[in-house]
Amino acid sequence: MSDLEKPRSFWLVVWDWITTIPTLISFGVVFVVADLALRVSRPFGEHAVEVAAGVMQRVLIWAFLPSGVRLKIERDPKVRKDRPYILVSNHQSFFDVPIIGGILYSQFPKYIAKKELSKWIPFVSYNLRRGGNAIIDRAAGRDAVRVIREFGKRCQERGVSAVIFPEGSRSRDGHLKEFKPVGAAQLMKAAPDLDIVPTAIDGSWRLLTNKMFPIPFGTVVRISFGRPILREAGQKAEDVVLEVREIIADKLDSWRYEPAT
Repeated sequence: MSDLEKPRSFWLVVWDWITTIPTLISFGVVFVVADLALRVSRPFGEHAVEVAAGVMQRVLIWAFLPSGVRLKIERDPKVRKDRPYILVSNHQSFFDVPIIGGILYSQFPKYIAKKELSKWIPFVSYNLRRGGNAIIDRAAGRDAVRVIREFGKRCQERGVSAVIFPEGSRSRDGHLKEFKPVGAAQLMKAAPDLDIVPTAIDGSWRLLTNKMFPIPFGTVVRISFGRPILREAGQKAEDVVLEVREIIADKLDSWRYEPAT
């Protein structure tokens, strides 16, 4: 039986609840403060909003410290901090966004998100609407493609990174789902100068196994920014999307089957 399948002991569950309380308080406070920070920074321009969002995403990661959440980061040496990329990533929870945004602070990563997330969620909704991200209606196919292409062009022109989760929705059990290549391919075509960084995330789904009531203490979340795939003439974007999925799948397998230490 794997560690994921083993039931947690009674006392460990009790500790989960004890540590979840301060975590949720910290989480709520950060969300409110972050929302206010973005609104205050808005009159100073888009870059000011980006800086505020980057800072608050990093703080949001720290909000999980009372629950013993640990973040393990792998970054290929070829991934530079001073240049933008298209990050193609698997998706396990809402926590993936502040992880990427907090780590890649200097690249001000932008996201493609469904329109439902652009309303009524403190910090998240305001940042999606005002932070240079792309909001799409997945039911409107052609219009969604147009928004993605405009988003890609804008990211390339401004020199900021673009993030896309081709699974379409988060994996609730950590298993990698099939990629829907259309959106990622259109993004690549719209931003031909941005190299592709395969991004693998694992463990963030565990934070939501109980809908955060409680948060399992000591959860380890791992993220890998793989070697960039350089853009080449004649390169088929759809083939690159499939290649990225294979890279992510291999990384997830290597993490889950590596010897215990």
